[in-house]
Amino acid sequence: MSIQISSLKRSAPQLTFGGITLAAVTLSCVYLNAHFAATAFAYLLVVLLFSLMGSFIASSALCIMAIAALAYYFAPPAFSLQIDDPRDLPVVVAFFIVSIVGTYLIGKLRQEREAAHVAAVKLQRSAADLEDREKRWRAIFEHNPAMYFMVDEAGTVLNVNTFGATQLGYAPAELIGHSVLCIFLEEDRAFVHKCIRACLEDIGQSRTWDVQKVRKDGSVLWVRENAKAMLWADDRPIVLIACEDVTERKQTELALQRSEAHLAQAQELSHTGSFSWNATSGEAFWSKETFRIFQLDPQTTPSPQLVVDRTHPDDRASVKQVIDGAMRDLSDFEHEYRLLLPDGSVKHIHAKARLTRTASGEIEFVGAATDITAARRAEQQLRRSEAYLAEAQHLTHTGSWSWDVHGLDFVYRSAEVDRLFGFNPQEPVSIETIRSRIHPEDLPRLQEVQRQAREKEQERFEYDFRVLLPDGGIRRIHSVAHVVVASDGKVSELIGTHMDVTDQHAARERLENTLVALRESEQRFRDYAETASDWLWETGPDHRVTRLSEHTSTAGILATGLIDLPRWEIACDVEDEPEKWRQHRATLQAHQPFRDLVYRTVNRMGSPIYVRSSGKPFFDGNGNFLGYRGVSTDITAIIRADQAEQDLRKAQAELAHVTRVTTLGELTTSIAHEINQPLAAILTNADACLGWMAREAPDLAEARSSVEWIIEDAIRASEVIRSVRALAKKGEIEMVPLDINDVVRDVIALVTRELVSHRVTLRTELTAVLPRILGDRIQLQQVIINLVMNGIEAMDAVTDRPRELLIQSSKDDLGRVQLAVADCGVGIAEKDADHVLDPFFTTKSSGLGMGLSICRSIVEAHGGRLSFLQKDEPGATFQFVLPVHKEAIQ
Repeated sequence: MSIQISSLKRSAPQLTFGGITLAAVTLSCVYLNAHFAATAFAYLLVVLLFSLMGSFIASSALCIMAIAALAYYFAPPAFSLQIDDPRDLPVVVAFFIVSIVGTYLIGKLRQEREAAHVAAVKLQRSAADLEDREKRWRAIFEHNPAMYFMVDEAGTVLNVNTFGATQLGYAPAELIGHSVLCIFLEEDRAFVHKCIRACLEDIGQSRTWDVQKVRKDGSVLWVRENAKAMLWADDRPIVLIACEDVTERKQTELALQRSEAHLAQAQELSHTGSFSWNATSGEAFWSKETFRIFQLDPQTTPSPQLVVDRTHPDDRASVKQVIDGAMRDLSDFEHEYRLLLPDGSVKHIHAKARLTRTASGEIEFVGAATDITAARRAEQQLRRSEAYLAEAQHLTHTGSWSWDVHGLDFVYRSAEVDRLFGFNPQEPVSIETIRSRIHPEDLPRLQEVQRQAREKEQERFEYDFRVLLPDGGIRRIHSVAHVVVASDGKVSELIGTHMDVTDQHAARERLENTLVALRESEQRFRDYAETASDWLWETGPDHRVTRLSEHTSTAGILATGLIDLPRWEIACDVEDEPEKWRQHRATLQAHQPFRDLVYRTVNRMGSPIYVRSSGKPFFDGNGNFLGYRGVSTDITAIIRADQAEQDLRKAQAELAHVTRVTTLGELTTSIAHEINQPLAAILTNADACLGWMAREAPDLAEARSSVEWIIEDAIRASEVIRSVRALAKKGEIEMVPLDINDVVRDVIALVTRELVSHRVTLRTELTAVLPRILGDRIQLQQVIINLVMNGIEAMDAVTDRPRELLIQSSKDDLGRVQLAVADCGVGIAEKDADHVLDPFFTTKSSGLGMGLSICRSIVEAHGGRLSFLQKDEPGATFQFVLPVHKEAIQ
């Protein structure tokens, strides 16, 4: 509208002055009687001249006015608007077209000139504004509290603001012209380069990433970079990067993530899930571990009703009562219940919650749910283990007890203790009754033990005493005990075990007597061997004795009157061993030499002796057989020494068997634990099998799997029992190829609980591939168990360092299999080191002193050697080496 008004304002003066000029020209042309064409030209000049004023409307009106005047005044007949002369019509048309076109062109040119002027003015103003804006943005860029970088395609810094350079400890000039990657960690540079390339591939698209930057002093800060690529003035792409310092926020996020991870890990390890329940809004939150305990998808919406639905049918009423009571009384709650899971398994849950109020005053319960299934099962297993332990104590004649050192009475005693003392389990036992059952000679020793325990002079005790039974019999008891210190630092109780060693003591006495007799017999046979000598003999072609050494008869080695007798008439075992003599006579008939023919005869005193004889035929110069010459030896001492050695080995086997049985008594807890594990698994699988069979459609495949697991666990339990029976059984030695590492693993299974009860850590270093040895598994197990138990006992008094036992298998320099057992206990005194393997030598207050001696005998019987090694650090190391089985060498 304003443009139209402005156009009218310009058209009015143009039309007014143009009309006056046209009237003046018309009067002049009329006065001068101008020609039609001349007048038209004059009119055209006027129209074009006034069209320069800019209004096309006014110019068009002037054009029409000129044509009307031209037709009216100058076209004949005069003063008419008709053009009768055809020659004037083109002039009028040409005049009209030229005036109109000219007017339009002049107006257009004028408009363009005015627009150009206006554009020039605007351009000047824009340049000034642009300069002002550049100054303002330059100030903002330099002093804005954010880091700005401008980099090219190669990552070179084109510009950086002062704040950004200062934050990194640089001056802007130190960064401009250098690669932007130098201010990033080396491991992040590839990532930053990748991000810059991504910006360049998508011009104008913003991208954001978090990364660490390195200050000039080496410190690191986290930044969030917002980058965008754009084209520069010369169409060269650049990347503008704005950086925000998010170090504090990132550290807070990392700390929060670590805290959440630690909490989740702690909940998973402790099987404890957290939960919250807004009683006002009904909203609930469960942690990941809570969903796992309830076996629900984490996407499930938690609610109290969901807990009720998952609860075992027998416990749902109590759970609902607890929830309703907490809502009604607005109080904390704690409850134990069972879950019945979709797979049919049952979990025991302990839930505890505390009432809180949110900031808006809403009631909220916050708590934790703990999976205590393992604890409940452990309680059940413990009850079964107690029953097994009672049976094991009865079988091994070992009772456990706890004694009040101040009240002088039993705090606890097992049924086996009552049996050992001859007490009635249903009747109370007074101190006088107890003392009356102890042998008077042993009573002071027990009283001294109690005194030392009360005064904490010693923490562990091992002693023997005798019990006088009501029927007049005597029972020998071996006791091991340790003190229990109360919270006030005083000794309150003495806990230990009583073991019936009556049979072992009798066996030891018999063994001692046998060893004395064996030593006397060995010395006697040694004297015989030292005084005996070989004698020479000669026979004729008929094999009858023709000559003997002179000293044989005077020394009493052989009976008199042997000359002219064949050897088979001198011998006394011809009828007992006919095959031997048949072969010997065949050798003589073939005139072949013979060696080491052993036969039995009598000396001049009529006593039987054993003779070993070797002979060689001799011939005359013509090759005629003349008889035999040879040498004989009295080997009676050797034969009887072998018999004595067999008797000794038999006695050692008896003692080894007694020692194994005694050791089994000490390992009762370990054995019970090894049996309990498969038995517990059998019960679990049996319950599962019943569950599969009890379904509407019995799942026979799962039931079969459960039965197969029961069989496997039964085999495991059977193997443990077989091992225990093998150790307890008195059988023949069975030498078979063995892997010493397998023997060690069998022993570890039996002593594991003993290690735990004495707080000993077992470390094994078993060489993976060792050659097999030839040995008896039971005897080698006994050796290793003895060494391990000695190590455990040696560390009982250790309190200033960890109790660690090392079992190590390897090959020695000669290729033999070597096994070492090392402890960190009190060690062996230097003066005792040479006698530690001797029979009846012991550093214990009680004991036979035969354990290591028996071990040495067993190892030597296997062709090996047992030795004691001194260590620089505390403790002792016993090791033995065994030869490799011949087949393993081949």
